[in-house]
Amino acid sequence: MAPNDSAGTSGGTRGTAAGRRKAARYFVPVAVAGVAAATIGLVPALASSGDPDLPKISAQELIEKIAASDTEQLSGTVRISTDLGLPSLGGLAESFASGAAGGKGGSSADPQERMTELASGTHTLRVAADGPDKQRVSILDDAAEYSLIRNGDQLWAYDSESDEAYHATEGAGRDAGKKPAHPVPEGVPTTPKAFAEQVLAAAGPTTSVTVDGTAQVAGRDAYKLVVKPKQSGSTIGSATIAVDAENGVPLKFTLLPSAGGKAIVDAGFTKVDFSEPDASSFTFTPPKGTSVTEADDAKARHGADKGLGEFLPGAEGLGAGGRGAEDTRVIGEGWGAIAEITTPGAAALPSKGSDDVPAEAQQFLDALGDKVSGKFGSGTVFKTRVVNALMTDNGKVYIGAVTKDALVKAANDAS
Repeated sequence: MAPNDSAGTSGGTRGTAAGRRKAARYFVPVAVAGVAAATIGLVPALASSGDPDLPKISAQELIEKIAASDTEQLSGTVRISTDLGLPSLGGLAESFASGAAGGKGGSSADPQERMTELASGTHTLRVAADGPDKQRVSILDDAAEYSLIRNGDQLWAYDSESDEAYHATEGAGRDAGKKPAHPVPEGVPTTPKAFAEQVLAAAGPTTSVTVDGTAQVAGRDAYKLVVKPKQSGSTIGSATIAVDAENGVPLKFTLLPSAGGKAIVDAGFTKVDFSEPDASSFTFTPPKGTSVTEADDAKARHGADKGLGEFLPGAEGLGAGGRGAEDTRVIGEGWGAIAEITTPGAAALPSKGSDDVPAEAQQFLDALGDKVSGKFGSGTVFKTRVVNALMTDNGKVYIGAVTKDALVKAANDAS
C-alpha cells in the first residue's frame, strides 16, 4: 500500500483553557490534528482500479461503512512508525519523565509515561479487544514487554523489564455508573482505527476525501480512502486509510507531510483476527516480587502533573486543555487554522542562559527553534514535521499544523 497523509484543524471561538498537559503530549501524533470541524465535504470518487478487484464504492459510502462498523472483537499485531522530526531529547527526556512521573518514587509502569514512547521510532504492538470493557495493548521489545490490560473497572499496567506494575480501579471515589476509561491515555492512538477516527472527525469543507483503489493489508481485502487538504499552508499532505472491505474496520493508516519525505505516521496491522480473543488476554495477576503502585497513592505522592511550564513561563497555556492561557482565539479555518494564545502576564520565552531553564531544556529549545521577526516584533518558531508554534517576545503564541511562513503571516496580520 502506498503511503499517504492527513490532519485537521478547527475554526473556533474565544475560550479559556484548563488543566495542564504533560510535556511529552505536545509531541504525540495525536496532537497533530487538535481540532474538530463540522461536516465532511466529499469529492465523488469511485474505486475502480487496483488489486484486489472489489465492487465500486463512493467515498461517502466508505465513510458510512467505517461509522457503521460494529466489530468489537479482534486481536492482532500492529506496527507503528512515527517520525515527527524532533531532535534527540538527550537529558531532557529524563527530565520530562521524572517530572511527569513525580520524580523519585514514580513507577516505570505508569501508562501516562510509557505510552508516549509511541511518539517516535518504530514499535510493534500486540492488541486485543472484546467489547467496550476488555482491551489489551502490549509494546513488544527484544527482551521485554510492556502491557496495559483493562477488564471492566480494573486497569493494570506491567513492565516486565523492571518488574513493576501499576493498578487503578476506574470509578473509585467517583460517581457510580461512570464509564471506565480506555486503558491507553487520552490522545495516544494505538490502532489504525484510532488514527482514522481522529482524522475523519477533523475533516470539513476544506477537505477532499476520495477513494483511490484497493489494497491487501494483513491478508484482508481493503479500500483505500485518501484525505487531503484543499488549502495551502498546511504541514499535512494527505492521509491514506485502508478500510476492510468486509467489516469497515481501518486496517492501516499513513500520514504524509506536505513537504514530502517519509511518512509522519505509518500504522497498520501485520496480523489481524476478528474472532473472540481468549479470555486470558484480559486477566492479570502480578508475578511474585512485583512492585505494585496504586493509582491513588501515586497521585497523592506525586501531586499535580508537570509539563512544559516547569521550563517555560507561560508554556502551560499551550494547546487545548492547557492552564494559564488568558485568552485564546482561532485564526482561519480547516487545515490552515492557527490558535492565537495570550500567555499569562504576556510572559515570553526566557533569555538564553536564564537560570529559569535547565541546560537540557535550553538545548532542546535551541534545536527546535528558528528566530523570526516581522510587524509583530520578534520571536521563535519551534518546529516539528507536523505542529509548529511561534512564541513572540511580547507573550503571544501562534500554533497549528501549518508552516513557519503561515505562522509569521498570522502574527503580522494580528499586529
